Amino acid sequence: MDMEFTPEEIAFRDEVRTFLDENLTERLRAGTRQTPGVFAEPDIGLEWHRILNDKGWVAYHWPVEYGGTDWTHTQRYIFEKECALAGAPGVSAIALRLLGPVLCEFGSPEQKEYFLPRIRSGEDYWAQGYSEPGSGSDLASLKTSARLDGDKYIINGSKIWTTHAHHSNWIFCLVRTNPDVKKQAGISFLLVPLDQPGITISPIMSMSGDHEVNQVFFDSAETDAKYLVGEEGQGWTIAKYLLENERGGSCSAPRLIAQIESLKLLGDTVPSGTNGAMSHSQEHANRLAKLKLRAEALEVTELRILAELAKGRQPGPQTSLIKLLASNLGQDIDEFRTDLLGYDALQLPMDRPLYGNDAPEPVGIAESQTAMGKYLNSRASTIYGGSNEVQKNIIAKTVLGL
Repeated sequence: MDMEFTPEEIAFRDEVRTFLDENLTERLRAGTRQTPGVFAEPDIGLEWHRILNDKGWVAYHWPVEYGGTDWTHTQRYIFEKECALAGAPGVSAIALRLLGPVLCEFGSPEQKEYFLPRIRSGEDYWAQGYSEPGSGSDLASLKTSARLDGDKYIINGSKIWTTHAHHSNWIFCLVRTNPDVKKQAGISFLLVPLDQPGITISPIMSMSGDHEVNQVFFDSAETDAKYLVGEEGQGWTIAKYLLENERGGSCSAPRLIAQIESLKLLGDTVPSGTNGAMSHSQEHANRLAKLKLRAEALEVTELRILAELAKGRQPGPQTSLIKLLASNLGQDIDEFRTDLLGYDALQLPMDRPLYGNDAPEPVGIAESQTAMGKYLNSRASTIYGGSNEVQKNIIAKTVLGL
């Protein structure tokens, strides 16, 4: 495998770096650094979203006819890597990476014409209605029902762990439209407006003090029949397509490498109490080096997947390996940060956001204020998007043949 970029790819990388230098403000970078949650707050996330949209880069992985960029897989990786290294906030992956490709593939012409431009502009903010109480890993057992009544579906049930539903005006849901067939065959994919009397959004506060997820209750909520994506009973096929976009083709290593680099800089400033800065400690240096080696090995695996995609091949079980390794490495990085900052890392302010003029004053340096929140939030990374146990089962079956 050729690990070198072509001259054209290097020129593209330089173009991305120039764009980031000119458009990624220090306010956005600081907001990203001081966000302990998994997702960017909408104020900085949407600001960056609209900057990318003005450039024509926000939906870079969509087909060109729907506003995509026609970038190669390598260009996509370069773009994501440079954004991660520069400290850019994340944009809403729920709309751009999950729903957008689904509509491009399965949506009606009317759905594409209406929703895709509103996703690109950021006018619509979307939540994902998949998991339910008792239906997480076993998603096919979901119970939320949708009954066709004239030209509307009547929806009853609930969805849980719905990220940013309290900021959203739409939600896409897997619902059961036929209870009398095999459970996978009775599921459909619906688009539902959230601003209506039949919907209640109940916050779920994390241990870190972040409000990112919610439970959404549907009590005879309604949506037009024209917002059924695909056909009735096609929801399971669409769900699998969506999850492939969620779990595959990601760029995890550069983000982790950037976090490790921040730990290196932090070690140069935090006193050891015995011999200057913490970075002078051999134990600190060894621990940092091990994390960096793991991140670089992960990046090689991602580049191998990139090479397979460039040849038109499917990535296969390596995506499960990346999810497994990246989740555990991220947790170890956050644990190292709390150890490095010592007692100052124990602070856990409930105010949000932790950036801007109204942010509370930190105890010690700014990184101390978010360290515990990041540590607590990353504990969930080995559960969401496919738990460690699920990924290990996939690897055992597809790689080891067990």
